[in-house]
Amino acid sequence: MITYLYWLLIIGIALTLLYFLGRADKWRAGFIGTGLVLFIGWIAYFFHFQQVFVKHYGGVMSIKVPEGQYHIAATWKEDHLWIENYDPETNTCHFNEYSKGNLLQGKVTIKNCNPLLPIQSQNADKSRTDLSAPSKSP
Repeated sequence: MITYLYWLLIIGIALTLLYFLGRADKWRAGFIGTGLVLFIGWIAYFFHFQQVFVKHYGGVMSIKVPEGQYHIAATWKEDHLWIENYDPETNTCHFNEYSKGNLLQGKVTIKNCNPLLPIQSQNADKSRTDLSAPSKSP
């Protein structure tokens, strides 16, 4: 919700600037100023406010899990989001940092990482119950 309010405020400031400069017959300055306000608002959101809004105020953010990987966990370290994914093809876990503006992103790879996935645990539980069930002999 806070994300939408932020953009409503930025667009409101840009349109107000265009309105008042347009009334003074300074349309060129109005369009340039409006473009600058929108550009600065976008830069400020992307490089600072997005993760702050998501973490502290319930903002909106989407992250896509890479193809072929499974999402394991997510955690915050200060205002940086860390995502853990598992790649079954290479048997590695990847911790990826989503920092403000995606500039200084960290990445940690754990080799031979084999977390218990739900599919594997269901098969393991099934094999345990099959072994523990008494056999019926005729």
